[in-house]
Amino acid sequence: MSLRVELLVTPDCPHAEAAEQLVQGTVAQLAPDAEIIRTVVRNPAEADELAFPGSPTVRVNGEDLEGSDPGPPAYACRRYQDGEGVPPEWLLEARILRALAPRHLLFLCVANSARSQMAEGIARSLAPEGVRVSSAGSAPSRVTRFAARALEEIGIDPSGQRAKGIDEIREADGPEVDAVVTLCAEEVCPAWLGKAYRAHWPLPDPAAAAGSDEAIMDSFRRVRDELRRRLGPLLDRPP
Repeated sequence: MSLRVELLVTPDCPHAEAAEQLVQGTVAQLAPDAEIIRTVVRNPAEADELAFPGSPTVRVNGEDLEGSDPGPPAYACRRYQDGEGVPPEWLLEARILRALAPRHLLFLCVANSARSQMAEGIARSLAPEGVRVSSAGSAPSRVTRFAARALEEIGIDPSGQRAKGIDEIREADGPEVDAVVTLCAEEVCPAWLGKAYRAHWPLPDPAAAAGSDEAIMDSFRRVRDELRRRLGPLLDRPP
């Protein structure tokens, strides 16, 4: 599939070098055959002509990382989510994966009990028709009640989900898995040996939280909401 990543910057942008390193590194990891185009926007008139919302701007196949309405043209520095001057790596990964249009998306962690289960449930609720979503772990246990409750709170039924080992996925669907997202932070993430696009989104393990049930539940909600934030840009494509 043809993939084009554009980086647009002003001549004196203090974040241009960091943004270029981000683009080069992410493209090399996810889609090494993609075309990278670097454009210098030199004045307000060019900013208007290019519908340039600020420097640095990154577009994947012509679409801004922050969607179809990133703001009015501006010959100025740009601020991304969380107030940073460079887009978050996960957002660029999500948009590139979206453009690559994987048909089977697999989430991996160790126990397949919390993060990857919530990712599976959320992704299924967002995925276009024809896109499969799975999850697995290197040492599967069971879906925690907190993960199930976190999904139920946002209207997702987790009753059909269960913990699975990587070997089960590999034996049944190995050749068909074309995108893998690992979610481990503190642990060593399981490796997927098959051919697939790969992204790594290290998120804290909410199952490791201590305290009251409500305190643990809050940890699950934070991870759930971060997964929703990241999976939206990945899966909001037409079928």
